Amino acid sequence: MTHHTLHRRAFLAAALLAAGFHGTSSRAQTKPEKSRLTLAVDGEAALYHLPLTIADQLGFFKAEGLEVDVSDLVGGARSPAALPGGVVDVFAGAFENTIHGQAKGQMFQSFVLQGRAPQIAFGISTHSMPPHQTLADLRGKKIGVAALGAPSHMVATVVLARAGVSPNEVNFVGIGSSTGALLALRSGQVDAICNTDPVMGMLEQKSDIRIVSDTRTLKGALEVFGGAMPAACIYAPLEFVRKYPNTVQALTHAMVHALKWLQTAGPSDIVKVVPERYFLGDRAAYLAAFNKARETISPDGLLPEGGPQTALAALGSFDPLVKAARIDLAKTYTNDFARRAKERFRA
Repeated sequence: MTHHTLHRRAFLAAALLAAGFHGTSSRAQTKPEKSRLTLAVDGEAALYHLPLTIADQLGFFKAEGLEVDVSDLVGGARSPAALPGGVVDVFAGAFENTIHGQAKGQMFQSFVLQGRAPQIAFGISTHSMPPHQTLADLRGKKIGVAALGAPSHMVATVVLARAGVSPNEVNFVGIGSSTGALLALRSGQVDAICNTDPVMGMLEQKSDIRIVSDTRTLKGALEVFGGAMPAACIYAPLEFVRKYPNTVQALTHAMVHALKWLQTAGPSDIVKVVPERYFLGDRAAYLAAFNKARETISPDGLLPEGGPQTALAALGSFDPLVKAARIDLAKTYTNDFARRAKERFRA
């Protein structure tokens, strides 16, 4: 057994104890109906999904009696639309995916929140655009987003609309949310970018962009959306949530465990847990981005009051299909599982 393995196991044991896990889990009475799961995530390396990374890397799913295979879609497109039914059990993605799915006749329900702000920023290139250019000057220009239809695409559309720029007056380009996004901006393939950290933080740090709108803080998200805007969450088909409540509760326990761990985690803790490749070659920039976005990470997994309504309004302004649909918001989320997890972990 290597020193690294021993160190990691010791770190995991300490993390479990610090978050209130004492070995005698209540899962003995509520054994998961389905213990082996596939979870699809739209770009796990983004800070947007840091709680999921923590839960996976620190073994919190295993601690709840689950074997979770995390499958990274890498691209940011809507998870349910990207995969055939039956292949994936659970999804990690934007809350608005549950709304869009319902508009298409697919019922999905969010059961634990990761982020209470989109953690997406909009920046104008300092290379291809002259100084002092505004959002209005982007007419006819190329704007890079993680993927067409992704949360970054929606945020860009909302931000531009507030500046009087219609979506059909710009050209949106899918550039991913990793090294490809950095290259696209720096090589001049796009004139502006709307994306998540660590990409945006790295571009900002090197003065490659000038930030003109920012939802990486609660204040910034409020300015853009006018209310609480739920972001990354864990969701599943409504039928799955109803059929496997113990499994969903176990997943929620693991995620709230991770959220509580993040409340007190320092830079050295993050470096020990997050895979090196997620830093995109710049660990310092990643940690700086984490510190900035920290307040937007949900403390307890609960969707905020009014959040679903804010998300519906934002998505309706972006997606004609949603605007024309009659959405039953009560079916897009439940806080029941997160409340129980919050009580257990005192989050």
